[in-house]
Amino acid sequence: MPRTKGDHEARRRDVSEAVWQVMATRGFAGLTLRAVAAEVGATTGLLTHYFPTKHALVEYALDLLEQRTVSRPRRQAGEGLAAVRDALLDILPLTPEATDSNRIWVSSWDTALSDPVLSTGYARKYAQSRDRLTERVAAAQELDELPPGDPADIAAGAQAFVLGLVVQVLFDPAAFPPQRQVELLDDYLAALTASR
Repeated sequence: MPRTKGDHEARRRDVSEAVWQVMATRGFAGLTLRAVAAEVGATTGLLTHYFPTKHALVEYALDLLEQRTVSRPRRQAGEGLAAVRDALLDILPLTPEATDSNRIWVSSWDTALSDPVLSTGYARKYAQSRDRLTERVAAAQELDELPPGDPADIAAGAQAFVLGLVVQVLFDPAAFPPQRQVELLDDYLAALTASR
């Protein structure tokens, strides 16, 4: 009996979940056709129907990660400094799901750094994130909640702070539980506002 389009789509969803699970538990380096096939309970031969090469699997995994990142719910506390804080909190690994996402992003950096196309894409994503943060910083400055100055510089510093904190959390989660992460972020923002 021939497969229907619904079967194909259901199998793609299964494969997507398996790719996600492998990345979350084994990191990006553990993402192989064999590992995904074992997770989904299929043969590598079946998997090559969807991903003829490891590079195709990696591209798909990065697209999947981007889709999940973009579609997850975001905090919306208001405007000004509260909006800046919310954007930075959304990056931190404060929940198991956010920890998995961050673990996958960080483990994918090595692959992205060695591939010029991926590296360019990552640079674009981080620049877009800074641009969105810059808009929030500028709004907080207009409300006199942040000091004057180039909002892009302030946004770049805030992004660098929070990404550095993400890396520390991933390597030493016991030292940086969620409450501690929030405290450190609030201390960072307090230092920014103190210079008003």
